[in-house]
Amino acid sequence: MGNSPHIALIHILDDDSLLNIFYIYRPAIFDGDKDYDARIGGGAEWDRERWWYKLAQVCRRWRILILESPSYLSLCLVCTYGTPVADMLAHSPPLPLVIDFFRGYRDVTAEDEEGIILALEQRHRVRHVRLQMPILKMQKLIMAVDEEYPMLEYLVMEPPNDDKSSALMLPETLQAPHLRHLMLVDFVLPIRSRLLTTAVSLVTLALYMESPSVYFQPNALLYWLSFMPQLETLVISFVFHVPNRDVERQPMQTPILTHVTPPNLRCFEFHGVSTYLEAVLCRITTPRLETLCIRFFNQITVSIPSLVQFVNTTENIGFDGVIFQFYREKVYAGMFSRAEPQVFPLHIKIPCWHLDWQVSSVAQIFNSLNQISSTVEHLTFRHEVHSLSSEEHNEVDRSEWRKLLRSFSNVKTLQVDDGLVNELSHSLRLDDGDLPLDLLPELQEITYSGSGDLDTGDAFTSFIDARQNAGRPVTLVRPNSRSLTPLSRSSSPRLLESPHAIPAGSSKAGNDLDS
Repeated sequence: MGNSPHIALIHILDDDSLLNIFYIYRPAIFDGDKDYDARIGGGAEWDRERWWYKLAQVCRRWRILILESPSYLSLCLVCTYGTPVADMLAHSPPLPLVIDFFRGYRDVTAEDEEGIILALEQRHRVRHVRLQMPILKMQKLIMAVDEEYPMLEYLVMEPPNDDKSSALMLPETLQAPHLRHLMLVDFVLPIRSRLLTTAVSLVTLALYMESPSVYFQPNALLYWLSFMPQLETLVISFVFHVPNRDVERQPMQTPILTHVTPPNLRCFEFHGVSTYLEAVLCRITTPRLETLCIRFFNQITVSIPSLVQFVNTTENIGFDGVIFQFYREKVYAGMFSRAEPQVFPLHIKIPCWHLDWQVSSVAQIFNSLNQISSTVEHLTFRHEVHSLSSEEHNEVDRSEWRKLLRSFSNVKTLQVDDGLVNELSHSLRLDDGDLPLDLLPELQEITYSGSGDLDTGDAFTSFIDARQNAGRPVTLVRPNSRSLTPLSRSSSPRLLESPHAIPAGSSKAGNDLDS
C-alpha cells in the first residue's frame, strides 16, 4: 500500500494549491455579513481567528507560506481571556488585532485589563473589538480608546445586565472611518460624536438603551443616519418609558432635519414607545427596506398613523397573511407572504400578560392598520396554553375579538389553534340575536386543530349555518396532523426581536417565534 500510485501526499502540492486549501479552511466568522447574528454582535466566538496558529507550526514551508499571505488569509492576532498580550505583541508579526472579552460569566483579571489596554494602544492594528464587563472596568478601558482607529471594523460594547451603576460614554474624538458594525448598550452618545458622524462605511448600527440617562431624541438619530449611506441594519431599543414631552422636545444643540433617506437600509428594528417610532417614520424614507420589526414597550394605547403611511410607501414590504401567537407574557403579530411563509417582512411584538389584554392590544393596533390589514387573505391564530388560574384573565370580551376580526375584511382562510377555538367561535356565535355577517365577509375556509375526543368543530356550527343561509358558504376543515399550514410547528419562522437576536454569551441572547 505504501507504494501505491494512487496515494497523494500533501507535500507534493504546489504553493498556490496549498494556499487555496488554507483559504478554504478559514472559519467564516466575519465573512457572513448577511447572517443576522453576525451583523448585530459579531456571530461566533472570535477566538477561532487563531485557526492558523497550529498550521504555522506544522513545518517551515507552511509557516512561511501563511505569514507571506496575511491579507489573502485575513490573518489576525487574538487578545482574549488569559492571553499574554505583551509577549504576543513582542514576538509576533504586526498583524491586525482582535480583542474579544464577551463572555459575561468569565471574570476579567487585572492581567487581562493590562493586555486590553496594550492592544487598544495599537490603534493602527485594531480590527475588531468586543467587550462585555462591569461598568467600572469598562470605564477604565474606555480611557484608552481615543482618536482614530483606521482599521477598526467591529465595535461591540456591553455591560452586564445586572450592572447599572452608571452610564458609559465614548470619547467624542473617537473615530473609525472604516467601521462596519457598531453595537453599544447603555452608552451616552454626544450628538456630534465623531464615531457616528464619520462612519460612512457603517453597515450595522445597534443601540440598546436600558437606562433613561442614555436617551436621545429622534432628531439625533436622524442626524446620525444622514452620515451613514451604507447602513443596512438599524436596531434601536429603549427598555424604559419615554414620555411624549421628551420625544417632542428638541434640544437647542441638535440640528433639525426635515427628512432623511438611508438608501441601503434593509432591516429596521425598533423597541420602545409608539410616539418615538412615529417621530422617526414620518421623516424617513427607506426605498430598499425589507424587514420592519416593532416591539412596543408597555403601552395601553397606541397611535401609529405614520406607520401606516410608511408601510404603504415601502415597496419591498408586502404580505397577504398574518399570524398571531399568544404567549403567557407577550403576543406576536407576524405578516408574511403565502409565497414565502417563513419570511416576515413586518412583525410586531407587544409584551403584556393575560389573553384579554393581549387581544385588546392587537385589536387596537390592527384597527389603526386597517388600510394595510384589509388586504390580508390568510389569518392564523396560535396560542400557548396558559396554566389554569383565576388571575389569567383568559376570557376575552367578544367585542374585542370582533374589533380585531373587522380589521381583516378580505380574509379567505382562517386557521385556529385548539386553545383558541372556543374563544374565536364564541365571538362568531349568533346566540345573542346579533348577526355578525360583517365579520370576515370574504371567508371561504376555517381550518382548526383539536385534541382529545371533543370535536371542537361543533363550536363553529352556528356561524357556518348562518353563512350558508346567507349564501356565503364556508368550508370547515380539521387536518389530520396537529400542524396548521402554512406554518408548521417544526419549521416555525424566526421573529427578529431586538435586543435578543444576538450572540450566545451576550445578555441579549434571543428566542425564536415558538420560544
